[in-house]
Amino acid sequence: HLERKIEDEFQSFRVAHKPHRSDCRDVVLDLSNMTNQTIKLGSGLRQDSDAISAMRAGKFSYSKPNKYWVESSHKRYIPRTEDHVLGIVVDYKADNFWVDIKDSAFARSCIRRSDTKKHSQVGTLLYLRVVKTNIGMNPELSGTDASGKASVFGPLKDGFMFETSTGLSRMLLSSPTCPVLEALGKKLSFEIATGLNGRVWVNAAAPRSVIIVANAIMNSETLSATQQRIMVEKLLAKISD
Repeated sequence: HLERKIEDEFQSFRVAHKPHRSDCRDVVLDLSNMTNQTIKLGSGLRQDSDAISAMRAGKFSYSKPNKYWVESSHKRYIPRTEDHVLGIVVDYKADNFWVDIKDSAFARSCIRRSDTKKHSQVGTLLYLRVVKTNIGMNPELSGTDASGKASVFGPLKDGFMFETSTGLSRMLLSSPTCPVLEALGKKLSFEIATGLNGRVWVNAAAPRSVIIVANAIMNSETLSATQQRIMVEKLLAKISD
């Protein structure tokens, strides 16, 4: 999902010659050995003559064949079309629900009641899709996929919902499966729904499984792949003692 969103932000340029290397200290990509290539730059990067520099803190990311961007982690969420989010019903009037999706510009967002279960009440947790965003207006949400089917969307019953940074949410939705979820999935049976707005819902038959999965996810953001696997092994060892 992340790659599709990044594509919209990319600026393309072609390196037609071999330029002289600059002395920038924040250079993350040197163009001096990348002649005759088309490079696509995403958010957080700028071109300065012969070099690409970082404009903000974050993880320097690359996607084949030629996409580069800085992936930052934020507590606030900026809605984008086709994002999948976890929203909490805070009010409803006539045919519309007002849903809190933790976005930075708006406290509430609108969704048609016909798009999800009509019996959903205030406080219901919903898995939704962002269908439209406009500056100065509340985002429009839907409880169906692009074809109008409920699919994976709708109310999330039982389980446990917790909040994360947007960066951790993106990591959980990455492909291939991120190490922490891969390690947990080998030993535990659970359901998970991740919203790009920094919310995660977990459900399992055993309450202790929910606790372990939630703790593992919240502890994983700053860990390497190897460290994530080791951390999961230690958590699982505690419940087997």
